[in-house]
Amino acid sequence: MSRSDPSAAKKERNKTIRWVVTIFFVTILVSGIISLVSDAVMSVSGILVAFLILMVIILVGIIFDIIGVAVTSADEKPFHSMAARKVAGAQDAIKLLRNAERVSSICNDVVGDICGVVSGSASATIAAQVLAKTDLVWPQVITLAMSALVAGLTVGGKAIGKTFAVNSSTEILSTVGKLIYALHHFPRSFGKKKKKK
Repeated sequence: MSRSDPSAAKKERNKTIRWVVTIFFVTILVSGIISLVSDAVMSVSGILVAFLILMVIILVGIIFDIIGVAVTSADEKPFHSMAARKVAGAQDAIKLLRNAERVSSICNDVVGDICGVVSGSASATIAAQVLAKTDLVWPQVITLAMSALVAGLTVGGKAIGKTFAVNSSTEILSTVGKLIYALHHFPRSFGKKKKKK
């Protein structure tokens, strides 16, 4: 089949459209659910707990950004060598690399944007809690300070993370592959342990 085959090109185009539409609706759904849950949890939490939740949300965004950059920077060859030696997670890492564009889109765009929206909402909740307990002449200062802090931590964290991701892409993907492998095999391992009992 020729690479310029119109039917193949149309099939690929339809596949891309389906992917974009799926990601669009999944992002809206997941973002809405996470925002509702985080707002509900943070509204009944103290300022310290709410701040810790905010830091976790920012950290999750940075971690997924690192994975997204690593998957577009890593070379596939070392993982073939690992797969030949039957290293756990090597095959999973190869699958990630062969779908690098989609993995990067999910990690950087979907998860990154969701964390950005949720962290913005969380910072507003914390600012409201602080204002409710203090009497400031310029209440906007707290809101601006929280927004600036979230922006600074997110941008700074991702900048450091990108450098780390490019320089250590093989190690990062190897770790992610092992985590995916462990998640896939955990139910089987758990089932075997139960049967032995």
